[in-house]
Amino acid sequence: MSVRNPPKLLDLPGKSLLRDEALAITALKYLPAKLFPPLFILAFYGRRCRTLKAMVQTWPFVRLPLGDLMQMPHQETVQAVLDGLDVLFAQKVHPGSSMAPVDSSRTKHPLALLDVFLELCLKERTLDQFLIYLIRWMEKRNSYVHLCCKRLKVISMPMENIKKVLNMVELDCLQEVEVSCTWRLSTLAMFAPLLGQMTNLQRLILSHVHVSTCEEQEQHVLQFTSQFLRLHHLQDLYMESPFFLKGCLDQMLRCLKTPLDNLIITHCLLTESDLTHLSECLNISQLKGLDLSGIKLTNFNPQLLQVLLEKVVATLQELDLDECGIMDSHLEAILPALSHCFQLRSFSVCGNLLSMVITEKLLQYTAGLPHLGQELYPDPQECYGAQGAFCPRRLTQLQAELLEIMRDLGRPRTIWISSSPCPYGGITYSTIQSPWCSTVTPLPRWLLLSIAFFWALRI
Repeated sequence: MSVRNPPKLLDLPGKSLLRDEALAITALKYLPAKLFPPLFILAFYGRRCRTLKAMVQTWPFVRLPLGDLMQMPHQETVQAVLDGLDVLFAQKVHPGSSMAPVDSSRTKHPLALLDVFLELCLKERTLDQFLIYLIRWMEKRNSYVHLCCKRLKVISMPMENIKKVLNMVELDCLQEVEVSCTWRLSTLAMFAPLLGQMTNLQRLILSHVHVSTCEEQEQHVLQFTSQFLRLHHLQDLYMESPFFLKGCLDQMLRCLKTPLDNLIITHCLLTESDLTHLSECLNISQLKGLDLSGIKLTNFNPQLLQVLLEKVVATLQELDLDECGIMDSHLEAILPALSHCFQLRSFSVCGNLLSMVITEKLLQYTAGLPHLGQELYPDPQECYGAQGAFCPRRLTQLQAELLEIMRDLGRPRTIWISSSPCPYGGITYSTIQSPWCSTVTPLPRWLLLSIAFFWALRI
């Protein structure tokens, strides 16, 4: 229920009616259904608890979406809403109400009197007062009230409290889970049984799981990866800094039950064997997005990237290989497959040490990709001297060469050249005065070069 734009014509009569709660409650039986939502908002923020309780009992719709109202709940107003529901339960009325703006069917729990829908963000060391109150209310009514959640985000909370909250939730309602706090592998293993119950999960985002030398790593990894056997609807898997996957990526890949749409594994160490298993995995053949940024591939056989790209050539839309330590030989190997990724929309290889020669080839091989609209390349290595010092004059020369290549290819396009992150460290800037500006403004070099390319092609 949005509180931003309630009908203005109802503000004054609504506030006037709420000044006399007895009159407001009596008037509810005559109130048109379309006037209930704006009056409910006024009563909620005005803390008219008696009116709120009565409105819940006479609510004319299937759902009671509280939505934005619950961002700053007052305990007395929340209690008034819940008290109104208790009256309905005592009357054995079967409301189909929901306490969040989410539609869902009750196919699994047909006997439930009430489904409560929340989006949970667990970000405190201790449970907030509203969540504590709601949990206690539900514990006494768990036979006819079900707490459902489609999105869960964990930022910072002890595992004991996480379990306490999730034990109250119908875990098979969850569709998206994001863990963006730093966990040890043993903590992830404790979370694993809960993950396995999220059988309708579509997206899993996991960040920064660290491995301690004293942990029983193999057992903990197995506890986590085995849960993927139960995730039959998983589409998107995002894993940042999953250091525990080194040498055992195949263990997780074998447990995937359905083809993924997006696979992001970044900023960790993998072995050449891991990459081999990835390229052989049947459930990546329909990938739309692949991101391996921050995984060092310098000493890997360049053919492995070729095999991997050939696996996803028909469906791939986004490819990110930033800061992978890849060199000309790696890109040379994937150019033929890359030129056939006709669905590709975004391609990035920033932060790698690439020559001008391979950059020219990239422009030529990708010229025929009809949907490619975002191309991010690093400064050619020729822009840097023997000691890694950036040479602006050399960059200017290379810009002119790239412009000529792009003119010859005959298709308007914008490319982005970035030295951030630069393989030699640091961020450099240059200044170019665009033809439509009257003043010179210092901008990041990648943005200025993009402007220069685009303008040159238009004229």
